[in-house]
Amino acid sequence: MVAAGIFLSRIAGLIRQRVFAHYFATSDAADAFAAGFRIPNLLQNLFGEGALSASFIPVYAGARSQKNDEEAEHIAGAVAGLLGLVVAIGVLLGVLGAPLLVRLIAPGFEGAKRDLTIVLVRILFPGAGLLVLSAWCLGVLNSHGKFFLSYAAPIIWNVALIAALVIFGPRRSEASLAVYAAWASVAGSALQIGVQLPAVLSLFARLRFSLSARSDSVRTVIRSFFPAFVSRGVIQISAFVDALLASLLPGGAVAALGYAQTLYTLPVSLFGMSVSAAELPAMSSVVGDEVAVAAYLRGRLDNGLRQIAFFVVPSAMAFAVLGQVIAAALFQSGRFSADDTRWVWGILAGSAVGLLASTLGRLYASTYYALRDTRTPLRFALLRVTLTIGLGYLCAIQLPPILGLPLRWGAAGLTISAGIAGWVEFYLLRRGMNARIGVTGIPRVLVLKLYSAAGIAAAAAWGVNRILPLTRPVLVAVIVLGVYGLVYFVLAHFLKVAQATALLNRVVRPRG
Repeated sequence: MVAAGIFLSRIAGLIRQRVFAHYFATSDAADAFAAGFRIPNLLQNLFGEGALSASFIPVYAGARSQKNDEEAEHIAGAVAGLLGLVVAIGVLLGVLGAPLLVRLIAPGFEGAKRDLTIVLVRILFPGAGLLVLSAWCLGVLNSHGKFFLSYAAPIIWNVALIAALVIFGPRRSEASLAVYAAWASVAGSALQIGVQLPAVLSLFARLRFSLSARSDSVRTVIRSFFPAFVSRGVIQISAFVDALLASLLPGGAVAALGYAQTLYTLPVSLFGMSVSAAELPAMSSVVGDEVAVAAYLRGRLDNGLRQIAFFVVPSAMAFAVLGQVIAAALFQSGRFSADDTRWVWGILAGSAVGLLASTLGRLYASTYYALRDTRTPLRFALLRVTLTIGLGYLCAIQLPPILGLPLRWGAAGLTISAGIAGWVEFYLLRRGMNARIGVTGIPRVLVLKLYSAAGIAAAAAWGVNRILPLTRPVLVAVIVLGVYGLVYFVLAHFLKVAQATALLNRVVRPRG
């Protein structure tokens, strides 16, 4: 259900990005909107789903597993009230401090480009605050075993932006259209939380919002929240450093990085987030002695890792080998040229370096959170961000001239450096968890099988792409990616990969 909700919302997001690319391509207005959206999005990412789920769900689900509904309702009401107060203050500070934030995050922006970014930041901040409260709805619904609605709710946000772009795009300047899109984002945020609230409120007998932190359970949430908050914060620092470095590259780099990010975060969300989100309430509710809990967690963790790898390995291979086909099908329209497509492909190929590590790392982090340990992932995230910043500057700014490449290809260096740092973090997360619950991970034989199947499938799909007489990007992508997926699945089944066989059995299993 999580995967289905994420899939539908991401499809809507890809459609939104295609429409956005049609009207903005890699223009200054596109850079301004990408940077302007990233700044208030910091509020959502810091206080939203990641930090809130890590601290709130284990405590709330624990209270429910002990049949203490009154305490669970108190926890939910107090967390919602305290979160609302903090977010309101954050929105106010963001609106007032927009000029300073833009100067810090996008120092390469000047003149009209900088002024437009400041206007967009001030419009977008209230919408980001609403999306934080949407994350509270997600935590409640997930704890009650209701997974689809919260992850599908962003569809309505995407629809709001698409509608604004289609209605106003043909007759507005790029700068004016960016402002209309920002207001549509705020409206979409209100609609996104609005569709969830009825389902959330129906789960409580007498939910009361408060600012009380006197309960031990609420204080536990707060104590767990701050390490998770800081962990999300250092990850956001890494993202902002990427945006800062991209703003120092030739015009359009911030927008090109944003287009690529829409694609390479798709498998992370669709497979890593879906498995992690579904496992966190189950892992948090386990009871028993230390040995039983460890055995239970090992089983769920290993199964989840295999599920993730089966889908993420071919995703990374597709980005590296077939990224041009994917980017052309999604974005090459209107002002978005073939040269822009190649640029996005290069950035996508760089993301393939650490895609598997960052996705598997999400599940390991969720296992720590289930054990109510938010500090260990924080330490490893700090190291990862430090590596990302140092390697990012080297690969984005210093390395292209040394290699004789145009400076704009430094955007690909940003994703490569993030991938290397992601592998270091994954190794530390796994080592720490293995010391606590026993050996976990994906067998090397399985990894070899998956990469072999993906590599052969990518070679076959590339050959088909070379001989196709077609020029329409969408049709080419349907054929090429169809061949790729089919060959990968058949080879994985032939190599006796359990996940491929299970999927096949679901398809051919007799019904009736």
